[in-house]
Amino acid sequence: MPILSFGSRNIDLITGQKTMTIRKLWKKPLNKGDRLHCYWNLVSKERRKIFEAEVTDVEILNFEDIIKNDDLAQEEGFKDSLELENEFKKMYSDKIKADTAFQVIRFKKLPIEEWEGEKINEKAMITQRADILFDSGKYHKSEMCYTAALKFDPEDIYILNKKGDNLTRLGRFEEALKCYNDALKIEPQNEFIINNKAIALLNSGQTEKALRCNDLAFKINPENNVVLYWRGFILEMLGKNLQALDTYNKVLELDPSNPEVWNARGNLLSDLGKTEKALESYDKALELVLEDEANATAWNRKGNALLELGRLEEALECYTEALNLDSKNDIIWGNRGVVLMELNRFKEASDSFNKALMINPKNDDVKVLLDECLENL
Repeated sequence: MPILSFGSRNIDLITGQKTMTIRKLWKKPLNKGDRLHCYWNLVSKERRKIFEAEVTDVEILNFEDIIKNDDLAQEEGFKDSLELENEFKKMYSDKIKADTAFQVIRFKKLPIEEWEGEKINEKAMITQRADILFDSGKYHKSEMCYTAALKFDPEDIYILNKKGDNLTRLGRFEEALKCYNDALKIEPQNEFIINNKAIALLNSGQTEKALRCNDLAFKINPENNVVLYWRGFILEMLGKNLQALDTYNKVLELDPSNPEVWNARGNLLSDLGKTEKALESYDKALELVLEDEANATAWNRKGNALLELGRLEEALECYTEALNLDSKNDIIWGNRGVVLMELNRFKEASDSFNKALMINPKNDDVKVLLDECLENL
């Protein structure tokens, strides 16, 4: 029973696009017709069976022949034969020479009813892999997996919705809308999917349509926090700021522990010129969030509000906190430089501007500020 282990990066395996692999020649070489049991990460705790396959062809090649063949390298998933050569040398260390024999194994995936060993829920396995890829931001690969999972069940609401979310993040809005519409044919009153459709419409620039779509979700459940949050955001995009503010307030009545909504409320209040109230919102958001890089933005916004109020030392503290969380953000370094200029600390300000320009040499605003700062040194 030959077993093949693949790294989980080989997503093409489950989409059916990868039907070949190159392995060092075994003592007992494979032959056409042999059965393969294929796993992901065989020697790790994340081991997963992915399918069984039948060998359709085996070709024996020396390493020196393989590393001259770009087409073969690309079929194996590498950019070119040079990348394959480098990876294989790492993989096999010093046990690989020009005349080392490899087997190029071609195979066809077998339907589950023909498997000899343990049978798995392929749809569940592929969907789980898609979710992992989606959560880690690998949207091109996760979209491939969701598409593969839908082949098992084209009417799976969860997968249709997740594929729509995935396509929205890839900017493929028409395809995303089709996924949501297909899901809504099956569950027309699903407020979450309707809201996701509204988000796709918003991101594609169809803001009025997004609001009308959100209206439908809102009518189904006017106390759904997710629907309400996006309703506020869409209203804000349409310039209906007071309605948006009322909506954010409604969300916070239902769930006062949501830092994202406190932040959104703070931004809107700041735009409305209500800086003191905005500051209260930012403070509340910062109380609720954990210390991670994403929250550098919250510290930065609080610093901006304090700068606007002329509370310079407090603003400087906020920018310092923000940079402790995200030291490669040229915008925050620039803002820190501004407050240092206001404090007449021009040498420190110029240092901040220079750090901003090291990160982003194209930041023209910082260039202007640095010139002005240097005139005062």
